[in-house]
Amino acid sequence: MNFDFDLFVIGGGSGGVRAARVAAGENGAKVGLAEESRYGGTCVIRGCVPKKLMVFASGYAGIEAEAGAYGWDVTLGDFNWDRFKVKLHAELDRLEGIYRRLLANSGVETFDQRATVKDAHTVVLADGTEKTAKHILVAVGGRPTRPDMPGADLGIVSDDLFDLPELPKSILIVGGGYIASEFAGVLNGLGTKVTQFYRGDQILRGFDDEARGLVAEQMIEKGIDLQVNTNVAEMEKREGGIWVKSTNGDEALFDQVLFATGRAPNTDGLGLEALGVALDKGGAVEVTPYSQTAVPSIYAIGDVTNRVNLTPVAIREGMAFVETVFKSNPTPVDHDLIPSAIFTQPEMGTVGMGEEEAAALERVEIYSTTFKPMQSSFAGQPDRVLMKLVVSQATRKVLGCHIVAPAAGEMIQLAGIAVKMGATKEDFDRTVAVHPTMSEEIVTMKTPTRVVG
Repeated sequence: MNFDFDLFVIGGGSGGVRAARVAAGENGAKVGLAEESRYGGTCVIRGCVPKKLMVFASGYAGIEAEAGAYGWDVTLGDFNWDRFKVKLHAELDRLEGIYRRLLANSGVETFDQRATVKDAHTVVLADGTEKTAKHILVAVGGRPTRPDMPGADLGIVSDDLFDLPELPKSILIVGGGYIASEFAGVLNGLGTKVTQFYRGDQILRGFDDEARGLVAEQMIEKGIDLQVNTNVAEMEKREGGIWVKSTNGDEALFDQVLFATGRAPNTDGLGLEALGVALDKGGAVEVTPYSQTAVPSIYAIGDVTNRVNLTPVAIREGMAFVETVFKSNPTPVDHDLIPSAIFTQPEMGTVGMGEEEAAALERVEIYSTTFKPMQSSFAGQPDRVLMKLVVSQATRKVLGCHIVAPAAGEMIQLAGIAVKMGATKEDFDRTVAVHPTMSEEIVTMKTPTRVVG
């Protein structure tokens, strides 16, 4: 059978774009790609990139006091949201342009419209045009969701934050995951009065308890009204803002309410289930370790599969797909020991298992230290950092590394190499410290803080 394309990709985010341009540019495949919104996907347009730029912007909030302690006379004016937003969107436009050029230069034919799947080898574009392909790759990502409750439409979601006409003077953030906690720090730094509700016992569930505990303490220290074991009971629009009654009975008015309570894969209306592509109860596409669905010609990568929802993982999955399908080199995706950063304030970097997860499996030694870093201590600021290793008592391997500190993401990237290679505690010990740095503590902790498991 003759197909219009060797590969048709639905979705122009990081994973889909990488798969499309490598299949076309490096392997000579004829590739088409459809994107109904903006090229770059969640990360570039509505996630990692604009969020990190807002993190940078908010980080200047304490510069006056710190610079003053170091002998500088610095006066900072008010944050200008309008000026920042213009620069922010110009940068997103620039990055989207790069994605478009990468596809064009690789010979990928693009369609700026929604595509759905008609059968195992056919996609239908929004204008009714049908395109056939030997292989179809679904890379449509996910979206933020609102809770099922009266008044939920009064709140915004993370996608809306970058287009706000003005910064709210007060905001309630509902949720305790990394998105909620990151934006709590960002908006607090930009001058918004931030309240955060989380229905669980502690924010950042799933991460190391000691690390997330320190993050929460420091967030409160910086002025965020963090309320755990608390949720929204009622909310309605009233004069002066959005009235919210919490489950503990408190009432307050907020300029905005941000729901950061979860995300869902964008599989609605794609036509996948009708073809026999299996979806889990949350709507994510079920795939093999090679990203293949129950329909052999259809593959899926990225957040739509709800495996590890990180941009570099989607890109790895896209590259593995190309190896498998176009290079006859079946390549499963390695989802083990993926380092990640949470851009809370303070920042957290993590790779491997947390203390609780590891201790449930075997006996482990915990090497942990918290201290005031030199820069903050000299300036008389209360900031504290954490350096932590989780070590197998039997094999001596470092099972997990957790850092809470400025630039923790930069540090964990490098520590992640050692952990991925299977480094032992003695390998860390043999490494000479870089002094004076915060990260030297990772190689100078000689005595276990405790043994658990």
